[in-house]
Amino acid sequence: MSLRGKTIVVGITGGIAAYKMPETVRALVRAGAQVEVVLSRAAEEFVTPLTLQTLCGRPVSRSTFDLMSESQMGHIRLADEAHALLIAPATANVIAKLANGMADDLLTTVAVATRAPILVAPAMNVHMYENPIVRENIRRLADLGWTIIEPDSGFLACGYEGQGRLPDADVLVEETERAVAKKDLAGVRVLVTAGPTWEALDPVRHLANRSSGKMGYAVARVARRRGAQVTLVSGPTALSAPRGVEVERVVAAREMEAAVLRCAPSADVIVMAAAVGDYRSAEPVQHKIKRGRGALDLHLVPNADILARVGGLPGSRIVVGFAAETRDLIANARRKLREKAVHLMVANDVTKEGAGFDVDTNIVSLIERTGRVQALERMSKEEVAEAVLDRVNVMRGSAAGARARGPRRR
Repeated sequence: MSLRGKTIVVGITGGIAAYKMPETVRALVRAGAQVEVVLSRAAEEFVTPLTLQTLCGRPVSRSTFDLMSESQMGHIRLADEAHALLIAPATANVIAKLANGMADDLLTTVAVATRAPILVAPAMNVHMYENPIVRENIRRLADLGWTIIEPDSGFLACGYEGQGRLPDADVLVEETERAVAKKDLAGVRVLVTAGPTWEALDPVRHLANRSSGKMGYAVARVARRRGAQVTLVSGPTALSAPRGVEVERVVAAREMEAAVLRCAPSADVIVMAAAVGDYRSAEPVQHKIKRGRGALDLHLVPNADILARVGGLPGSRIVVGFAAETRDLIANARRKLREKAVHLMVANDVTKEGAGFDVDTNIVSLIERTGRVQALERMSKEEVAEAVLDRVNVMRGSAAGARARGPRRR
């Protein structure tokens, strides 16, 4: 996880949305972060220091003039140790102070002193949020390079409806992970496929597989965190669209083929994690197939091999394929690597516990054209995505070096 071993300072200010922050603190801790909470005096009207201290396992910092903290210059320690500072909810008041460089309490002092990335999540009444002064202050912070996490729209605690709601914990954690991630894919255009395809038999039935899309979605999230411009072509899944990723949803294999071939020419990296159906019905019927007394014969025809088509496209992009196998893992994956003309094959035995469909972990081997095989232990799918993109970066560097050296002279 990108937050493992990172110190995240969470600044909570005095808005009603502060009641959501214990869940965010807990989610950050579960993601591996060490969380330091800075609680403004007004925020204590909405959430208690004891609650937050219990969740993060650390004393909650509350005052610039706390003698125990300031014996160690607490505000400077927090500023220096932070890998990121998340201010949520950020009231109109604290946004105004930060936009004008004021440092009159512990949180604003830490914000002025830190050199870590700062994320600001405004949350307030819709009319306050739309006020030109507030909008100008937010713009000034954005111009300074601070990350602004835009509020959601909906019913607000004040009774109004509109933009001003603090996003849920998963959004705040995702943006924090992005802030601390290495940006080694900045400017790289990454195309990812994910999920299954459904091939219609009749209006109510289809051929499908057990893919959940979790692996491809993890690759898309991690690539975006690392600075890439990501397009995700997704088959039918129950997953929410990854934040900041352009998503094109498809159903059948032919729809996925068309979307991939349209997007592929502009991609620098293509990661084909989708489990595309190999066959479709030759003639889907227009009405529901009724139960009969005998066997039902289905005439199936093969779908196009999208991975092979992408591997055969001209250009210098890196293409990654996935091989879900039930036996002879390495041999089958190597054959697929060669036949599809891809650069890296991610192979997994779906019969192993923790490596099949619709689970949050995977056990894979990374197989390259050079013959190199890297067997990975069981890990989360986001950690697998990190490992895959690490190898992609190595390959991109090697390819760039080869192009710079030019053709070998005889």
